[in-house]
Amino acid sequence: MTDQPRGSRTCLYTPSQLDDIVSDMARQAAGLLTGRTQVAIVGILRRGAPLADRLHARLQERYGLRDSIRLDLQIKRYTDDLTLLHPETLLTENPAHASLDLAGFTVLVVDDVMYRGHSMLRAVEYLACKQPAEIRTVVLVDRGATKLPVRSDIVGVRLDVAPPDIIECNVPPYEDSFKIDLLQPA
Repeated sequence: MTDQPRGSRTCLYTPSQLDDIVSDMARQAAGLLTGRTQVAIVGILRRGAPLADRLHARLQERYGLRDSIRLDLQIKRYTDDLTLLHPETLLTENPAHASLDLAGFTVLVVDDVMYRGHSMLRAVEYLACKQPAEIRTVVLVDRGATKLPVRSDIVGVRLDVAPPDIIECNVPPYEDSFKIDLLQPA
């Protein structure tokens, strides 16, 4: 990460620990997908996209998931240090998704951190207009502080931290190492 916010950082989860967590998330997802033939895995850019790739690969390798759709949504509200960028959650539609038909699909929406719920709710709202049979939410970290009516169906870890503290999910290719840090700002 360049230009990292200053403060005290503590590594909460190492790459090997997160690999086990992603494996468990894939196990949970496989349970939700039993009997489903049409599956779409949607990553929320930025870090939700490579997490969706990891989950998708694990589902293919260990649970035989085949013929699924893998796509990403660009949604912005906060910067990584929780500085508000947009007063309303901004979704930029990929022109290729305009005519996307998800009728009959089970959709897994993947993000790195569930904090207030704005990005996930915006993603679910957008995808619901594509008429899927079911939408499930998947997050690596749930901070347990949502303010909107959205919940995580699959959670890697739940971390209850003080409001000013920041959970930093370091996910390649955006960072060098797959880990979770707690940043306590200076």
